[in-house]
Amino acid sequence: MFTGIVTAVGEVTRAERAGEQARFEIASSYDPDTVAIGASISHAGCCLTVVSREKTNAGMRHIVECSPETLALTTLGQWRVGARMNLERAARVGDELGGHIVAGHVDGMGELASRGVEGDYLRLTFAAPRALMPYLAPKGSIAIDGVSLTVNAVERETFSVMIIPHTASETTLGVLTPGDRVNLEADLIARYVARMLAFRAE
Repeated sequence: MFTGIVTAVGEVTRAERAGEQARFEIASSYDPDTVAIGASISHAGCCLTVVSREKTNAGMRHIVECSPETLALTTLGQWRVGARMNLERAARVGDELGGHIVAGHVDGMGELASRGVEGDYLRLTFAAPRALMPYLAPKGSIAIDGVSLTVNAVERETFSVMIIPHTASETTLGVLTPGDRVNLEADLIARYVARMLAFRAE
C-alpha cells in the first residue's frame, strides 16, 4: 500500500526486453541499505518488486521486472533509457497518511489534454478512460503517475487538478505537456462504493 506522496524521482538507466517482458534498471537517491530485495516500490503509480539493488555514489540502482500486462496497460511500456518516474516506497503501519490509500494497481492511462497557469499553480486537465469517469468527483482523490491529488472539476470525458509549486518541482507532473500519457488509479473507496451500489441494483 502507498499514500501517493512521492519520495524520489527515478530514471531508467538500462532497459532490456525479451519478447513481451521487460527488465528496467532504475537510478534513484534511495539508500540501498534500507531497501530489501523483494520490497515494493511504486513506479509512476505502478507497484513493482525490487529484484536486485546496488549502491551508487548518488544513492542506488535497482532492477524491476514487468509482465506483458503491465507493459500493455500502463505507461511503462513506453519506458526507454532516460525516462523519469515518480517513486514511493511502501507505507508502514504507523506512517503518516499524507495523501490517500493507493494500491499501486493502475486502472488505466489518461492523456494530458491541456495545461494552464493560474498564479503560482498549474491547472492540468486530463482525458480519462470512460470506465474510470464514474469514480471521479470534485474534491475526491485520484493518483496520477503515483501522485495523490484532489480532483478540482469533472466533465463528461475529462477532469482537472491543480498542482502546487512544490509538487510541480518534486515530481514529473511539472514537466508534462499536452499529449503525454499518465497512469491513473481511482480512489479505492469510490470504487467499493460504486460496486456496492451496483450490487444492490442487481
